[in-house]
Amino acid sequence: MNVILCAYNWVGCKALDLLLKREANVYVYTHESPYYINSVVDYCKKLNIPFSTEKISYSNLPFEKVDFIASIYYRYIIDNAIIEFSNGKIFNLHPSLLPKYRGCSSITWAMTNGEVETGFTYHYITKGVDEGNVIVQKPIFIEDFDTQYSIYQRNMYESIKYFNEVVDLVLTDYKGVSQIGEATYFKRGCPHNGIIDEEWELNKVERFIRAMIYPPLPLAKYKNNDVSNLENFVTLKESIDALEKKTNYDFSI
Repeated sequence: MNVILCAYNWVGCKALDLLLKREANVYVYTHESPYYINSVVDYCKKLNIPFSTEKISYSNLPFEKVDFIASIYYRYIIDNAIIEFSNGKIFNLHPSLLPKYRGCSSITWAMTNGEVETGFTYHYITKGVDEGNVIVQKPIFIEDFDTQYSIYQRNMYESIKYFNEVVDLVLTDYKGVSQIGEATYFKRGCPHNGIIDEEWELNKVERFIRAMIYPPLPLAKYKNNDVSNLENFVTLKESIDALEKKTNYDFSI
């Protein structure tokens, strides 16, 4: 069985493990990783699995035919030529309950917007971004103590449990079900540029602060200051407001 895996981070490493246990002949497309991201490159080298850090394209395909293609946290949009090459047997893992929060930073946006749940969706890849039929979809409750880091990790741990089930469905020509509900889409980039709006209600400020916590990535900011919790924000705002009133100096400059 010839399989292409487009993967990144620890969940991509785990997907590779699961495919190898199925005795698949796997070729991997991935990305170079910073030190704090589990390296699919290093794991492929360790297991002697062929891989490329070039974007997957029709010109660099390793097989003449493929049984399916899996995208697990891959960071490139996959071209239509690859979708056609796979005969539609190509799927992606997306960290939201599609069609809500298509695109990027789905968990951060869901937390900021006050959603009570997020989740994951395995879906077929089509020409439209995150628009393909749902194969498997499960909700994950957002706890009041969750940060972006904790909800992302819980989401990925739960989602990878269903990887083999999804593979079996794809191999048996399961067509999936249409996405239901109102679609929302967010472009790549940090929500609100990572900056707290002082006009927000405090409960939204608190959610946004937690939604921005994913060490070592930057924290939420208020007037160029890092903010790690709501108490920090309130104290900082009171201090800056007092200084601005006293000096007529705008600290956001």
